[in-house]
Amino acid sequence: MNHNPIYVALDLPRLDAAEALARRIKDHVGGIKLGLEFFCAHGHHGVHELAKVGLPIFLDLKLHDIPNTVAGAMQAIHVLQPAIVTVHASGGRAMLEDAKAAAGEHTKVVAVTVLTSLDDDDMSAIGYANRASDQALRLAELAHGAGVDGIVCSGHEVGDIRRQWKDGFFVVPGLRPADGALGDQKRSVTPRAARDAGASVLVIGRPITRAEDPVAAARAIEGTL
Repeated sequence: MNHNPIYVALDLPRLDAAEALARRIKDHVGGIKLGLEFFCAHGHHGVHELAKVGLPIFLDLKLHDIPNTVAGAMQAIHVLQPAIVTVHASGGRAMLEDAKAAAGEHTKVVAVTVLTSLDDDDMSAIGYANRASDQALRLAELAHGAGVDGIVCSGHEVGDIRRQWKDGFFVVPGLRPADGALGDQKRSVTPRAARDAGASVLVIGRPITRAEDPVAAARAIEGTL
């Protein structure tokens, strides 16, 4: 992995715009995160084109299905050689084990615990008795036991989880600079706070991609770390 922990989320509808932005900011980020919006629009071809920028690719697909289907999906993306792929921890131990077994040798499989757009009220509405933070800790324990490489969690939980899983790989999304708008993020922290708490990768999208000057925004965030 690049020493710079920032992975920029490039979920842009136009491939040429995503590639152009990636090339502009590549010296100030450590990798590129491509999510469902990008993958559904551009597929394997889009990933291959972004890989030409020369940065590690994080495929944030959040796979969640029966174990056999998730394993098949993992095998289908071997050719893309992603550095990181996400699955949902709530898919269960067998799904997590099969996802890891089917992943490429150099691909880290990380399990999503609780989305950073959810808070305790949302958890209750879905039917979970646990608070968001407690559920994240519970799913992290499940993921650790299943043998995946790490988890995705909010900056609020990463410190507690790292204390229990000292060699884990921790991806923290939903980050906002101190003066940034929260948007749809409900459990956000600053990039520096997440890094200090033990995050391995910092996923940052809109504060960079929608900035008036994305290069300056990326440099400013990099400078806080």
